[in-house]
Amino acid sequence: MERKRTRIDIIGDMLTSILKKGGEIKPTHLMYKSNLSHSQMMSYLEDLVQKDFVKKVKKSHYEYIIITDRGCEFVQKLQEVKEFEKAFGL
Repeated sequence: MERKRTRIDIIGDMLTSILKKGGEIKPTHLMYKSNLSHSQMMSYLEDLVQKDFVKKVKKSHYEYIIITDRGCEFVQKLQEVKEFEKAFGL
């Protein structure tokens, strides 16, 4: 049986989904790509905006979530940690 995703896993999935879409994504697409309910996504999103990992921007009548440089740096460091864990068989 697979383990549940941790908070860090979910945040990593959200930020990686934004990066894969070119650095910006509509909230609904983020919700589906991150496999979250609307309320879960909004809770995490609020936290990410507060920590300056993403920002919300309105473009032509739509709201987009855009990853910041700080968010990109977090994803990079998270990948380094996962590689480190893998190297030691954890």
